[in-house]
Amino acid sequence: MMISTDALEISLVSDPRRSEEDLATRVVEDEEEMYGIDPVLERRLRRKLDRRLITLVFAAYLFAFLDRSNIGNAQTAGMGNDLGFGDEKYQWLLTIFYIPYSRQMLAQVHFLFEWFAIMWKLVPPHIWAGVTVLTWGLASTLQAVATNWEGLMVCRWFLAMAEAGFGPGVPYLLSFFYRRHELGFRCGIFLSAAPLATTFAGALAYGITSAHTPLTNWRLLFLVEGIPTLLLAIALYFLLPDSPASVSFLTPAEKRVASARAILQSGTPDSSSRLGALSLSEALAAFRSPQTWIQPLMYFSCNVSFASLPVFLPAILAGMGYSSVNAQGLTAPPYFFAFVVCLVTTYLADRTQQRGLVIITLSLVAGVGYLLLAVEHSLPIRYFGVFLAAGGVFPAIANILSWVLNNQGTDTKRGVAIAMLNIIGQCGPLLGTRMFPVGEGPYYTKGMAVCAGFMFFNALLAVCLRAWFVRENKRLVREERECDGSKGKGAVAGEGEMEGGGKGLSVVVEGAVAGGKGEGEGVIGASEMEGGWGYRYVL
Repeated sequence: MMISTDALEISLVSDPRRSEEDLATRVVEDEEEMYGIDPVLERRLRRKLDRRLITLVFAAYLFAFLDRSNIGNAQTAGMGNDLGFGDEKYQWLLTIFYIPYSRQMLAQVHFLFEWFAIMWKLVPPHIWAGVTVLTWGLASTLQAVATNWEGLMVCRWFLAMAEAGFGPGVPYLLSFFYRRHELGFRCGIFLSAAPLATTFAGALAYGITSAHTPLTNWRLLFLVEGIPTLLLAIALYFLLPDSPASVSFLTPAEKRVASARAILQSGTPDSSSRLGALSLSEALAAFRSPQTWIQPLMYFSCNVSFASLPVFLPAILAGMGYSSVNAQGLTAPPYFFAFVVCLVTTYLADRTQQRGLVIITLSLVAGVGYLLLAVEHSLPIRYFGVFLAAGGVFPAIANILSWVLNNQGTDTKRGVAIAMLNIIGQCGPLLGTRMFPVGEGPYYTKGMAVCAGFMFFNALLAVCLRAWFVRENKRLVREERECDGSKGKGAVAGEGEMEGGGKGLSVVVEGAVAGGKGEGEGVIGASEMEGGWGYRYVL
């Protein structure tokens, strides 16, 4: 179905706070077809956004993981000897940010700053991204000129603080640009930068520190991996779009499509007006939704398990009798497998709109992997278990983040939900890393069993939450049928009170509701706001 965007109009129920002129955009009705947006122009719009927005945030997250993980390679290259500190002080450098055996302080540092996720709505994104990336880029680069252990500690603190202000809020940023059925795959691309960086971070660092230069190798490492981050911060400031309406690389027709998409997402054609303020009533309403509490518990469960991956993987590889260089190489395949699974599952979940089933499956796969690690002593089987664990737990996290954004119906509620997700979820490593005392190595039977239990618990939570969404969707279908019957066929707009004080918006297709959309299906052209006609929870 195609509608000319040269005369694009959106039918809506006006927010009493806005004039009719502000809401003058309408959708033109094709008498023989349903309402909608020109799919050719919409695909072109998505491709342009992908090339600019997704490329920038993916690169930033990739650099973040390289910058946070190079401390171990610097120590191997002689950093501790040159600055005169031993293993105990080195462990503090690990503890203040997260590297294999000490993620406790990472969770504590991130816990203090996870609320920064909401800043993506209050501050123009290009400014917030530029400031946070510049901060951790400076902190990473300045490690090269540190003259003592205290200086390194300060750098690591600011590195953790700035990254906590960037990464957790990017999925929230993406929700301003992409619709619900497009968002998961883009979040998957962004988050997949983490396992991808892990696959080659060690090899890259080894190559840099093996160079023969007048500069000490570990200082060279911090410079080579820190300076590109500084350049990226400048690029983010000038190139990262704040909203679809503010970008210069879209044509007028594409901007009209973006306005139509913004109306379905937020009730206003001006996507830039979604920034700069929060609704207190919507923020409080978010806490009354069960998903605001259940999904952070799911994230907590995954983080308990994910925190263990850097702990036991080196021990397993060392137990196989490989040298440190070969063992480093063998850490790459499981993480690359997680990278691929992350992309595939987020794409499939977007296509099917069955994200809960994907999370359930991934959680069960990860649970089986940890179970093998708990009961098996055969090294090949344990290494296979690592693949299952990595390929299950990290993609599950990516899909949980998307599920949170899919099922919060306003920008403010999405921001609150993301903040809650990270505040509660980032406590998971506090428990996860305590399950692997050195004395229980190299098998860590108790820790593996606990991780398996949490992944099975995660699957159970997803089953329960999905069942609640199914029930709510049936209720919405029933109410819309009753409303459709009372108003007659062909109602143009369905009104629904929103927590923010305005009216809900939708484009209602004649007979679509009466035709009995299923429990997980929304009406074509339906509002993506809670209270709007055709709104459905993503299952």
